[in-house]
Amino acid sequence: AICSMALMHSSWRMPAVLRRFERARLEGLDVAADLYPYTAGSNPLDASLPVWAREGGRDAMVRRLTEPATRAKIKAEILEPSTTWENQYLGSGGAAGILVSAVGRAELKPYQGRTLDDIAKAERKDPLDVLFDLIAKDDTTGSGIMFFINEADMRAALAHPLVMLGTDSGGMAPDSGPPTAGVHPRAWGSAARILGVYVRDEKLLTLEDAVRKMTSLPAQRMRLWDRGVVRPGAAADLVVFDPATIRDTATFAQPRQYAEGVRWVAVNGQLVVDEGRITSARPGRALRGPGSGARK
Repeated sequence: AICSMALMHSSWRMPAVLRRFERARLEGLDVAADLYPYTAGSNPLDASLPVWAREGGRDAMVRRLTEPATRAKIKAEILEPSTTWENQYLGSGGAAGILVSAVGRAELKPYQGRTLDDIAKAERKDPLDVLFDLIAKDDTTGSGIMFFINEADMRAALAHPLVMLGTDSGGMAPDSGPPTAGVHPRAWGSAARILGVYVRDEKLLTLEDAVRKMTSLPAQRMRLWDRGVVRPGAAADLVVFDPATIRDTATFAQPRQYAEGVRWVAVNGQLVVDEGRITSARPGRALRGPGSGARK
């Protein structure tokens, strides 16, 4: 099993989680995990609402948010610490820890890239009223970036041999148009951030181990035996980068930026990045593991 770990805001819980992974391995369970190297996650804005407030579909949720009595009940429950549901509002530290990353309606676009706290202060509103109004007025539930991940926990997991790199995001291009969800720098900068910050600058990982966590380890976990390694007969998926200059440029404010320091990228033997420039080649194809019943 592969478990994508949510590194929660409570300080220094990760060592205990990693010890449980190690015990599970000793007991014969084939477990591993992945993470991305950022201290924030991304979810729909309505993920901060109690589960019952979202039941019945969008129309029912909006109706609850616009009924004064029900709105007050939702607000009170969010502000009350709970062990029965994952309160992303409190877990992110409140309004200052939730950034509006994407909305659907054009008239709401000025709110993108701003925290709930910033909007609330500018409009002299309660931050939860800002959140409820954005959800209710939009065509979608909107997306937010939630700063609920503990840096020390993330670093502990990143250095562990059972943890590989994941992005928790689909591939995106800067010119692909405004997405309605998932606007997070992890889609553009995860690998380069590990190589630049945690390998070169902080030496948390060796270069060899970091590359393993991005290539052969996830390929092995997915039973893709001809991927993630350089050897005769394997697929020629290759990346040539400069360890001295590679760095992520994507930020939470400006996420749609490619990393620097990557010179060449080959997919299935064809160059898709040549001297730092994207080519017109499109040699990629879907990869299917043993669970699909067919590899290619």
